[in-house]
Amino acid sequence: MAGLRGLGLRLPAVDGTCWDVADTEADQVAFGRPGNGRGPGRSAFVQVRMAALVEVGSHAVLDAELAGCRTGEVTLVGRLPRSCSAGQLIMADREFQGVPLWRAFTATGADLLWRVPANRVLPVHKLFRDGSWLSDIHAGTDRAKRDPVRVRVLAYQLKDAGPAAAAGDYRLVTTLLDPRRYPARQLAAFYRERWEIESVFAELKTHQRGAKVVLSSKTPDGVLQQIWAHLLVHHALRELMVRTAATRELDPDRTSFTETVRSARRSVTATPGGFSP
Repeated sequence: MAGLRGLGLRLPAVDGTCWDVADTEADQVAFGRPGNGRGPGRSAFVQVRMAALVEVGSHAVLDAELAGCRTGEVTLVGRLPRSCSAGQLIMADREFQGVPLWRAFTATGADLLWRVPANRVLPVHKLFRDGSWLSDIHAGTDRAKRDPVRVRVLAYQLKDAGPAAAAGDYRLVTTLLDPRRYPARQLAAFYRERWEIESVFAELKTHQRGAKVVLSSKTPDGVLQQIWAHLLVHHALRELMVRTAATRELDPDRTSFTETVRSARRSVTATPGGFSP
């Protein structure tokens, strides 16, 4: 992350995931379940949807929003700008690309680096030497295109995208309009870090909670309490890892989350009552 620090930016990402919870009538009424009816399309578990703002370098969850699974990720992500500020470069995948959400985040002073569909029409207003160009995006309601948002577009292809060639085509739009200060190649390398948020969800739901484990609470309030407890424990573990890495002058990515969880569990077991709730 040295190059990122050189640009003076922190690198959070937004995305969403779901938690399986106990199949009780109260939980089902509060949160719902994916699918309809009682046939094969009906999910086995009630689910809570979570949108999170995660700093990809440290894996720290900076903020989260919880709701029933019928609430869309875009709606939940729209509540996260409250934790954004200048000095951050917020990254998001293509399903979040929309002008109202874009403006909600930029109003905080944060910069954005978001993916858009590769086939989206983005007219070239000014082409730069690094291959990026200035363009405009518009809200779906702005049919007359009178209220544009100026962006810089980066287009590139991943060589190791696999057999589906289209999967390797990427287009990013950003608020960072100066190609000399923010080269396209470097921004594309930063966007690769966005996938770290998936690792954070795996840490929470597989290594910390346990693979295929369903949250046990039979009441909606208890379910939310369990999820927030997991988020707090994860934040504490990640802070410990960052401090440990700093004392050894290591990148936090070089430390093992699984080993940290095991060490914490051994510590709690060895000294019962010594771990503050």
